[in-house]
Amino acid sequence: MFGLLDCNNFYASCERVFDPSLNGKPVVVLSNNDGCVIARSAEAKALGIPMGEPAYKLKELFEKGQVHIFSSNYVLYGDMSHRVMSIIASMVPELEVYSIDEAFLTLDGIPEVEKFARKLVKTVTKGTGIPVSLGIAPTKTLAKVANKFAKKYPAYKNVCIIDTDEKREKALKLFPIGDVWGIGRRITKKLNYYDIKTAWDFTQRTKSWVRSQLGVTGERTWLELRGTSCLEMEEAAAKKTICTSRSFGTKLSDMNSISEAVSNFAASCGEKLRKQHSYANSLMVLLQTNPFDTNNPQYYNQQLVQLPAPTNDSAELIHYARIVLNNIFREGYRFKKAGVIVMDIVPERPLQTCLFDNRDREKFAKLMDTMDKINDRYGRQHLKLCAQGFDRKWKLKNEKLSPCYTTELKSIIDVSAKE
Repeated sequence: MFGLLDCNNFYASCERVFDPSLNGKPVVVLSNNDGCVIARSAEAKALGIPMGEPAYKLKELFEKGQVHIFSSNYVLYGDMSHRVMSIIASMVPELEVYSIDEAFLTLDGIPEVEKFARKLVKTVTKGTGIPVSLGIAPTKTLAKVANKFAKKYPAYKNVCIIDTDEKREKALKLFPIGDVWGIGRRITKKLNYYDIKTAWDFTQRTKSWVRSQLGVTGERTWLELRGTSCLEMEEAAAKKTICTSRSFGTKLSDMNSISEAVSNFAASCGEKLRKQHSYANSLMVLLQTNPFDTNNPQYYNQQLVQLPAPTNDSAELIHYARIVLNNIFREGYRFKKAGVIVMDIVPERPLQTCLFDNRDREKFAKLMDTMDKINDRYGRQHLKLCAQGFDRKWKLKNEKLSPCYTTELKSIIDVSAKE
């Protein structure tokens, strides 16, 4: 049996963990630069606030205090996700982290599955403060279906199990085809044309018909909905490309501020490489103005550079990123966004790379390791390279940012008791 555990309204729930006064109140989280809504609590959804709604359209609601608004705090959300996944991993035979707030798990060999599932949900919620729902079924796709029911209907008490054909038929007849995992908007429109409205309608078509209309991928989904497992648990694969890209909080035209931003992006790529114990062979820098600003001249450019040796050294990545930035920067433009992409990633550095490589890589590896340990202990960027600077004119607009409660000593909550 497969399980799909999903954190309920994850970003909003993370904010509530450290401010219980938000419980039962509408909460929304905004995208980078406080642009639009990317997460909503159930109460915010009930008010009719749509996903992706621009923040300025909701200004009146925010000002009246009817909705509590937060800038996205990815450091906090990432750490809370790690805590959730760590608890799950300690209790199940196998875990596949699917996204920041979702994980597949196997329950093979576990007696009294329902009793265990309720214990798992209770343990995660109690241990992290994040409410979760768990769907259990013979296939991954059906586990996704079960999870939707666990979240939607309170009677399930956050656990829904589809373990018989009778339950499967009942669930699929109530499940819109467009909500099935792997069925996108285009395919939904096509299936609706053939009068397929629910997941059950889809399973009643023949295998040959599905194969002819949707190919192998569609056939696999069809089989999974009929109870035949086609998707196995997967190990987390190291990323082949890593990108750190941000829109600036304000438009920038001076080279120093943009160079500082690019240096921070390159350093971030280095951190991510070291976390997955890999090395990049090439690096790209991109720079662009705001394509929607018709009142100012437009410019976009990017350039790729081959690194002299595979590296995850932030100092070296910053060095080459700044060289590339120098090549593509142009005076007279107001830039809105920049980014650094590291590519051709390998799991290990070759024993011999370049005969003319004179960098003391062992020394710099020790330096990066020391920096990572200090920052892990005392907070991100507690220690950083000089090129990353302190000006930060480029920093994202995040006027409603909550503290990083779990990763910064200065943000630890003070608790006082009255006599």
